[in-house]
Amino acid sequence: MQAQIQALLVVQGEGGRRGEEVGSNMGSHMEVAKLAIFNGEAGKVGGFIMACRLYLKMKMRGTSVEEQVQWVLSYVQGGSADVWKENVMEELESGEIEYETVEEFFTNLRKEFGGGKEESIKAAKLRRMEQGGKTMEEYVQEFKRTARGSGYEGRPLVEEFKRGMNGEIRRKLMEAENPPTSIEQWYRRATALDRNWRES
Repeated sequence: MQAQIQALLVVQGEGGRRGEEVGSNMGSHMEVAKLAIFNGEAGKVGGFIMACRLYLKMKMRGTSVEEQVQWVLSYVQGGSADVWKENVMEELESGEIEYETVEEFFTNLRKEFGGGKEESIKAAKLRRMEQGGKTMEEYVQEFKRTARGSGYEGRPLVEEFKRGMNGEIRRKLMEAENPPTSIEQWYRRATALDRNWRES
């Protein structure tokens, strides 16, 4: 998913004026990479939708919902995705369905290909995740990305985060006079502690 997003943010450099050019008229100075084809694989539907949203915001403002849906469908190819796409296109052409917003279409796409599978995949990945040799900042970002859509929240989310982080940092935070309680506190304080240790 991160690779798709970064591919979309390829800035077209014009000499040394790169920073000056990306101002108020950002769309005309941005080159946007093509999205990866979505073939219906459950674990990739969330990343595909996020990359589509980014492209639509950057390059297709002012276009109709129908044009946006057709553009997204052009990247839905292969496997069971082909059959689904054909059905959707027939339903659109016959007037059986009409999307009020592109978000309504994305909801339909997620239901069809994400279902409970994507949540199960993310939850399993979250349970296997460990900080290892990563900085805490890297671990936090990867954890946040995986946690989104995993079904974990509140205390269970905090427990998974603590379980995967390196033991020394976890121990220091748990033994602190005021240990963190919310997931945001754990992210912030663990990152600060890790940064201090790496800089000393």
